[in-house]
Amino acid sequence: MSSSLDQLKATGTTVVCDSGDFATIGKYKPQDATTNPSLILVASKKPEYAKLIDEAVVYGKKTGKTIDEQVDATLDQLLVEFGSEILKIVPGKVSTEVDARLSFDEKASIDKALHIIELYKAKGIDKSRVLIKLASTWEGIKAAHVLQSQHGINCNLTLMFSLTQAIAAAEAGAFLISPFVGRILDWYKATHKKEYTSAEDPGVKSVQQIFNYYKKFGYKTIVMGASFRNTGEVTELAGCDYLTIAPALLEQLYNSTEPVPQKLKAEGAQSLDIEKKSYLNDEANFRFDFNEDTMAVHKLSEGISKFAADAVTLREILKEKIQSA
Repeated sequence: MSSSLDQLKATGTTVVCDSGDFATIGKYKPQDATTNPSLILVASKKPEYAKLIDEAVVYGKKTGKTIDEQVDATLDQLLVEFGSEILKIVPGKVSTEVDARLSFDEKASIDKALHIIELYKAKGIDKSRVLIKLASTWEGIKAAHVLQSQHGINCNLTLMFSLTQAIAAAEAGAFLISPFVGRILDWYKATHKKEYTSAEDPGVKSVQQIFNYYKKFGYKTIVMGASFRNTGEVTELAGCDYLTIAPALLEQLYNSTEPVPQKLKAEGAQSLDIEKKSYLNDEANFRFDFNEDTMAVHKLSEGISKFAADAVTLREILKEKIQSA
């Protein structure tokens, strides 16, 4: 019998590797790969990636005038260096994240995204192979709308924990969204002091809800479940458009032959009784409905802070290397 990973791919789900460690990506033959500052931070500490850091430092030192400018330039270049190496392995796209500290600044997010695309262009990589990752704040969603509609730059809206965010993202024309499964489960386990089976997992149910909403109303935005805690969460979402999975869980699926039946089907959403909502031009309504979801508010805030903190740590590492170079 074929592996559980191959069975998952056979359900129509596109498998994406959630890693900055491109040395491990090729084994699982994913279509795409996703990164974030936390993953890059982990990978950057491994000796095999020293050459990429050195190249980024050289770029940063010749580009920036002040030390802060040099660090900023080095970090942007480092993200692109990793992305470029990943694109030598995967046939599809790589997601590269805008600094989480810009999550509430629409213009700065747009400017940073355009800069990242230019850095990729300088390395001979077309924008069609890059997804710009933005946090699913109101400002991030609006930035994605501008990037998609005015610049033809595809966006991945990440740190997504609610249907409200998902609806606004689809209306903004986002290429792809990344609803977080495991972090939702974490919150419910901590708050309600109970365990959940994979079938009743609140994170799984959140992605199912978003998937069904998109298919019911014909949105083209890709639903990519992310942030998994176990393979049960993954297999419960078999049939979802995309799933981005960390190497440890990919390895478990690769070594397993447990059956993986398709659970999500687009045609099944048509008969569901779902209320249609709209947020794109209604900031007040978006903020109110989002605010009503305590879990989503908490996890979005926490996620932005964590990514921002890891970016700061990475900046400190790069600053030391610049000063010692």
